[in-house]
Amino acid sequence: MSEIIFLVEEDLESGFNARALGQSIFTQASSIIKLKENIREAVLCHFDEGEAPKIIRLHFVKEEVLAL
Repeated sequence: MSEIIFLVEEDLESGFNARALGQSIFTQASSIIKLKENIREAVLCHFDEGEAPKIIRLHFVKEEVLAL
């Protein structure tokens, strides 16, 4: 695997949540900087040494509601 993609969403209670596509990796943090650290750590813990993807992509999902 050369790369892994995370969906990142804002959470009113915890800050940010990140979930990997195609892998069972989930992490959260109160800031984007801490979230990036947590994602790197989670990826390294999830894969055996030398098998972690070289690229981690973050796809930010933002939901907005418009009232009429």
